[in-house]
Amino acid sequence: MLVVEGLFKRFGGFTAVNNVSFKVDQGEILGLIGPNGSGKSTIFNMLSGTFPPTAGSIKFEGVELGGLPPHRIINRGIGRTFQIPRPFRRLSIFENAALAGYYGQGSHSRAKAEAAAERALSAVGLPTDRKASVDGLGAAGLKKLELAKALATEPKLLLADESLGGLDEHEMDQAADMLRRIRDELGITIIWVEHIMGVLMRVVDRVMVLDHGEKISEGLPTEVVNDPRVIEVYLGTDAHATQAVAEAARR
Repeated sequence: MLVVEGLFKRFGGFTAVNNVSFKVDQGEILGLIGPNGSGKSTIFNMLSGTFPPTAGSIKFEGVELGGLPPHRIINRGIGRTFQIPRPFRRLSIFENAALAGYYGQGSHSRAKAEAAAERALSAVGLPTDRKASVDGLGAAGLKKLELAKALATEPKLLLADESLGGLDEHEMDQAADMLRRIRDELGITIIWVEHIMGVLMRVVDRVMVLDHGEKISEGLPTEVVNDPRVIEVYLGTDAHATQAVAEAARR
C-alpha cells in the first residue's frame, strides 16, 4: 500500500531523516519507535503533507505523494492523529468530527461529512449527540476525539501519533484494543508511533526503529526487541520486560 524510498528531510544543515526506506502492506499495523529526536514525527509530517521531503519518494497505492499539500493527501486516503489534541473548543464533539469529514470526502457535501462523523464517533465510543460539548472530555476522551476526526476522513491508511500519551494503564489498554479493532473491523492499515513499548508490542505486526534519523532495525516484534543495537539506543533497562511482552504476544 505504501512504499517509501530514500526519504530525506533537512532543515538547514541538520538532517532529521536520513535515507529511510520502508513498505507497509494493506491491513498491517506497523509500529514506529525510537528515542526522542529520532525522526518519527518528521516522517509522519512528510507522509501527511505537513513537510515536503528534501529528497526521496512516497508512493501510496502507486501514486507519488511527496510534496502534495495535506488536504490532497487526506483526499487520497491517508488520515492522521496528533500527539497533542487541539479540538475546536467552540464546536461540539460532533461538529469537530464533521469538519474533518469534509476533507475526507473530497467535496463539501454536508450530508456525507456528517454521516462519516457519526460513524467515526460510534467507532471510538463517543456520543453522536450533536450538542455534546468538548469541554466535558478528559484526556482519554480527547484522544478518542482526535482518533474520530482522523476516522471521519475515511482513511485507508491511519497515522496514529502517540495515542497513549496522558492515559492511565486501563485507558492505554482500551486505546490499543481500539486500534486493533479499527484494523480488524474497518480494514484500515495503521502506522503507529508510540513510546509505551509494552502496549505497542502486543498490537503491531512489525516494528521499525529509528535513531538519529536513520532506520536501525525492522522486523517482527520478537526480532526487534532482541536486536543488540535497539537495546543499546532505546530499550536499555526495559529490554527484558519488553522482550517478555513481545514473546507473549507472539504466542
